[in-house]
Amino acid sequence: MTKKEIKEKIKNFTDREMDRVIEMAWEDRTPFDAVFAQFGLPEKGVIELMRRNMKPSSFRMWRERVQDRGTKHDKIGKVTNRFKSSRQRHISGNKIT
Repeated sequence: MTKKEIKEKIKNFTDREMDRVIEMAWEDRTPFDAVFAQFGLPEKGVIELMRRNMKPSSFRMWRERVQDRGTKHDKIGKVTNRFKSSRQRHISGNKIT
């Protein structure tokens, strides 16, 4: 995806979509691949969106935190199926069932 295509894609996001991408990017455990799968925005696009919508100091802090972080890059730190005890209660719709 070229820079021009990325800028166009970001420009067409609604405020709600933009907030969700920023939220996903800020979370340590959400990989860039998940953002791409949901919004079609590659890692470079996420970085550009964060740069445009954050204060410079906040952006630098975020970049330092996610740089080479295994959980943000599926290829670096592939998280496979996590263990879940059969005794753990199932949660759905914010209600314990």
